[in-house]
Amino acid sequence: MRAKAFENVKNQIGYCGIWCGSCVVGNGTLRELTKKYETIIENYDLEGWAPQDFDFKEFEKGLASIQTIPLCPGCLKGGGRSNCEMKSCATNKGITDCSQCDQPKTCENLEILQKMRTGASDAGLHVKTKDIDPKELIRNWTKELKTKWPCCILFLK
Repeated sequence: MRAKAFENVKNQIGYCGIWCGSCVVGNGTLRELTKKYETIIENYDLEGWAPQDFDFKEFEKGLASIQTIPLCPGCLKGGGRSNCEMKSCATNKGITDCSQCDQPKTCENLEILQKMRTGASDAGLHVKTKDIDPKELIRNWTKELKTKWPCCILFLK
């Protein structure tokens, strides 16, 4: 499943410039990790190791709940924020993402755009901020992910 989820979003850079392939919700990593945690917890019988004040059943419920979060298809395929200002603006201007805008300093969405990009970067997502060939950028980012995190759940067989 993780390979299918990653394949679905790996070639998408949203209107805001965030690379969907680096998002753990869309690329399947979050679901896979929680499944692996459940397996490890069960195989090691970690409930017996947990501190007395740790609510193990609630923790297991939390892991199960995380697995029900729908995979985001990426904003180019109908995911993301339903009222996204960047999507509307870029579509109206006939551009694919905000890095192609010729009026970045007067952008009425600049504050939300910067907040989204900063939050995404802080969370480890890749963000396109310059008008660069997206295919080349995605190839480089994917290579970087594989190099930086060779055992990343996305790339395990």
